[in-house]
Amino acid sequence: MDFAISPKELKKSLDNGDKLVLVDVREEWEYSLAKVDGSILIPLGTLPQSLAQLNRDSEIIAICHHGMRSADATNFLLQQGFPKVKNLVGGIDAWSTQVDGTVPRY
Repeated sequence: MDFAISPKELKKSLDNGDKLVLVDVREEWEYSLAKVDGSILIPLGTLPQSLAQLNRDSEIIAICHHGMRSADATNFLLQQGFPKVKNLVGGIDAWSTQVDGTVPRY
């Protein structure tokens, strides 16, 4: 299984009505600046304590600024037994440039 998803692939899945859980692992101040609609904030540092908020059967997309922290989150969640986790390649920055230009860049 491929553990990465591009912004355009994510947009297509959302447009198709796929049931995805978008987990933004940035800090609260970053999330307040720019986010993908429908995402939930679980900062990377709090992820280990927040596993109970997530359903192991859900398809989870991890999001951060440029894709590095979300790659760490993806690997962590896979190790914790979440089988359907993907990293948004390029993060919220790529989402802004490739999908939704109304999302601020920082």
